[in-house]
Amino acid sequence: MTTDAIVAASGNSAWMLISASLVLLMTPGLALFYGGMSSRRNVLNMMMMSFGVLGIVSVIYVLWGWSMSYGTQSIWGIFANPFEFFGLKDSIVDANGNYIEGAAGYPNIIDVGFQLTFACISTAIISGALAGRVKFSAWMLFAGAWATFAYFPLAHMVWGGGLLSHSENGFSAWMFGTENGEALIAPIDFAGGTVVHISAGTAALVLALVVGKRMGFPQNIGKPHNLPLVMLGAALLWFGWFGFNGGSAFAADGLAGLAWVNTTAATAAAMLGWFLVEKIRDGHATTLGAASGIVAGLVTITPAAGDLTPVTSLILGAIGGVLACLGVGLKFRFGYDDSLDVVGIHLVAGLWGTIGVAFVATDRGIFTGGGTEGWMLLIVQIVIAVVAMAFTAVITLIIALAIKATIGWRIDKEAEYNGIDFAEHRETAYDISGTELRPTGLTAQTQAHTSLGNEIPVPFNASKE
Repeated sequence: MTTDAIVAASGNSAWMLISASLVLLMTPGLALFYGGMSSRRNVLNMMMMSFGVLGIVSVIYVLWGWSMSYGTQSIWGIFANPFEFFGLKDSIVDANGNYIEGAAGYPNIIDVGFQLTFACISTAIISGALAGRVKFSAWMLFAGAWATFAYFPLAHMVWGGGLLSHSENGFSAWMFGTENGEALIAPIDFAGGTVVHISAGTAALVLALVVGKRMGFPQNIGKPHNLPLVMLGAALLWFGWFGFNGGSAFAADGLAGLAWVNTTAATAAAMLGWFLVEKIRDGHATTLGAASGIVAGLVTITPAAGDLTPVTSLILGAIGGVLACLGVGLKFRFGYDDSLDVVGIHLVAGLWGTIGVAFVATDRGIFTGGGTEGWMLLIVQIVIAVVAMAFTAVITLIIALAIKATIGWRIDKEAEYNGIDFAEHRETAYDISGTELRPTGLTAQTQAHTSLGNEIPVPFNASKE
């Protein structure tokens, strides 16, 4: 290896380690974001759901997640052999004790760490649909099963050479042919529109339907108890997302820089788009709207960050912010209780980002000189989005119904009314001058409603939800 190559590999290694750390930070950032959006008596549980994912998914990723996602022994193009690299065997050092070089030129173990963080944040996103009403044990069981049977296969299908990739054995190649052993019209998912956001948003929708509504939904549901916490979480997500998108260039190069600028541009435009809808519809732009618009923009640009210009990123992001703002209202129209708007933000914006890139992809898009190729790309993007949704929906439904039939999803109604934090964790987030009691029965309810937050303002009645 030449001196220049050694320097480049060292710089790329440093960038990817930083990117992995940034993406890891996103899961605690999500915990703050979701925690602030929850009621004050559910905030710890909401945050624990994210931190619990860091535990369970990190462990199983080391054991079989990397092998299932990026192993060389593909099974029907859907997942790879989980035992090929089980426990990361043959993935770290070779027979001579040298670190194995990964596909991008830096040590393979760095890429393992980077991809592990993606699996964690993808699974944690789903938890927002279930705020305040599910057993922690049920969530942990679901997180491990969903990562294994939904996320790892999708990562293989899209990024590991499977059915949704540019591989000659993928859907795109079957539809429009191949060139030099790859699909002529390569699908675009730069950093996880299908793998992360469409999958998490679809799973959230399925779980909201299977688990059911919170008590009092939609008339009497708590409002976000701590908007500064929400804003802090959004800020950390934005910060971490530069590793998410910039790191997906797999090098400290111009593509990483382009992804960085495109991510900022789309996010800022999406926030303004959200503001515009709020102002026209409600008369006020809100801090919750700012935080939500930021996340919507980040989701929108994720699949397209390396395939747009900063100007087209502004366009894609602004539309994504508008669509996501309108999308959060779908739960009231159709009656499903997606507590913290995972469907409205991640599924809606993820779908738009994945499909919308076909209109403005640099030199390939319908409106950016792609011609016939642009229309073929649009078809490919729709197909990968639909397949990802269908696959995730089926797997999620099977897991959700299995849990419902065995250990069950829901905490009891009294615990839900009093707040899940103490019922599940024997802790409370706030002790306000002794007024925050640890409820042991129904007598604590009236007092619990008088301090922070907006809780269900009606007496508990076990015969009603």
